[in-house]
Amino acid sequence: MKFVNQSQAVEFRNGDTCVALEYQLNDADINGAVIRLSGRYPEQGFAVNEVSKELVYVVKGQGTLTVGETSTRLSEGDMALLMPGEKYFFDGELVMMMPCAPAWTPQQHKLVSD
Repeated sequence: MKFVNQSQAVEFRNGDTCVALEYQLNDADINGAVIRLSGRYPEQGFAVNEVSKELVYVVKGQGTLTVGETSTRLSEGDMALLMPGEKYFFDGELVMMMPCAPAWTPQQHKLVSD
């Protein structure tokens, strides 16, 4: 078993609207973060995970997830799966749990304009 206490999680700011609390499991197959969103992320354009699948579980709040040209309303208890290569952005007031497989790294995460 691997265990990370909340006090051991590392806070990472993805800009003015998005704060990630990353739980360092040191496992190449999976990791996870709790995301606090207040507005749009990314603030312009789209984000793309080139390697990881990202499971989105809405713990609290409401907003939208836009993948390409399709927007989906999100609220507490909803779940979505982002596939590698999908262009997406979030907008709203959301707290989300996001496990990623294989483990998410900043090097495989890109911001794109279109």
